[in-house]
Amino acid sequence: MFARNVAILEAYVPTILLLFIAGAMITWVVDRVLALTGLYRVVWHPALFRASLLVCICGTLGLVAYA
Repeated sequence: MFARNVAILEAYVPTILLLFIAGAMITWVVDRVLALTGLYRVVWHPALFRASLLVCICGTLGLVAYA
């Protein structure tokens, strides 16, 4: 579905890097929403939850792009 490399300013960038950047931005938005709603009060380890959220979002983006 996606090309393996994308040319940005005449430099080839792996698509997975762009997906990671997009996933990080999506994770940041979701993190802000969860923090504003107070969900982190019921989460056992917020930092671990944030890292897991990043992995899940980036993994989902990678599966959508390369499947």
